[in-house]
Amino acid sequence: MFCRTFRSASNHLRNAKSLRQFSAASGGGGGSGAALPLSALALAAAGYTYYQSTDLETKISSLEASNKDLQVQLSGKTNSAFVFIKPHACKGTPGKVEAAVEEHLKKAGIRITGKGEMPAETIDKNMHIDTHYGAIASKAVKLQPKELNVPDKGKAQFKQMFGESWEDAIAAGKVYNAKDGAAKLGVDGAGLNEKWGKLSRGKDLIKFGGGFYCGKVDGIYIMNGFYMSMRAAYCNPGEKIMWYTVSWPTDSLSWEDFRGVVLGATDPSTAPVGSVRRYILDNYKALGLNSKPNTGDNGVHASASPFEALAERVNWLGGDIESDNYGKGLLAANVSKDVIQKWSEDCQVSVEGETDPGKTMSVFDTLEDLDADTILEKVKKIQ
Repeated sequence: MFCRTFRSASNHLRNAKSLRQFSAASGGGGGSGAALPLSALALAAAGYTYYQSTDLETKISSLEASNKDLQVQLSGKTNSAFVFIKPHACKGTPGKVEAAVEEHLKKAGIRITGKGEMPAETIDKNMHIDTHYGAIASKAVKLQPKELNVPDKGKAQFKQMFGESWEDAIAAGKVYNAKDGAAKLGVDGAGLNEKWGKLSRGKDLIKFGGGFYCGKVDGIYIMNGFYMSMRAAYCNPGEKIMWYTVSWPTDSLSWEDFRGVVLGATDPSTAPVGSVRRYILDNYKALGLNSKPNTGDNGVHASASPFEALAERVNWLGGDIESDNYGKGLLAANVSKDVIQKWSEDCQVSVEGETDPGKTMSVFDTLEDLDADTILEKVKKIQ
């Protein structure tokens, strides 16, 4: 390669008048046909290679930008969600709820690209449900109270309500997360939830922030004590979920209609007739379910946005951002892997046109119910 470049550069130089004069002056033979000094040819070849390399780098850069743009467009053409049948709905007549869910999805033009069953043991061991519930679960299971960032206002309210400072309570070992608190009291999730349900805001229960509660139970302070009952529904022996990965063309069905029309409202009694959740509610006895669905036990879960779907595939299925089709689109839209991982924890962000200066909002909230292509455009406005 270099030899060909070198010979090409030499030919160009031999045809240049100024270089012929340089050759004559150098004493290399005095004629127009005299050979150029090797050093001159080497410099010329290096220059030629430099300009050729610069041109190549420009072309490569342009090609990479074009490929990124194509990837963004491609990823934006498909809405892909993560759906699972909740544990309570997996206890019906074998196969009936699954068949109903799959039929409703297919009627809506939604393609099922993968499905499987996940037992409680796997959910518990890998903490899938804890990652799924994010900040609520972290305060109840993942973090120790001393690691929590309690706002100053909350600390003041704590001292006023309980007569001791947050710092003193921590130092005295009186504060527990829900998991350790249940063990300390010798109760299971349901037992702790029963005790927690007797607490009253302003008396023995304080709210530090969204999904961030502290209650005084039997002489100790417990963080988010309600969570262990929620967790038990997924992690008790014998429980399971049935999961699906699904996709459909962005232009054929909006994400908002996927959740509101195809799945139905969180409260199944207000969901439209023909939606998955309403069907399960109206036919729960025929499906073999022992209890009537409600807002919590509403049959199925589905991602709130294409971004949350990516986060859920990574969490529940061990997906990889770089190989996920939507992950590729976000990376091509110049959202780094580190940022994607941070956003997947539903962090607070500033959004151009949505948040006031110095204010933030949940990244999940700002992306909720948006289509894949809309999000890939909107990420430019998120900081």
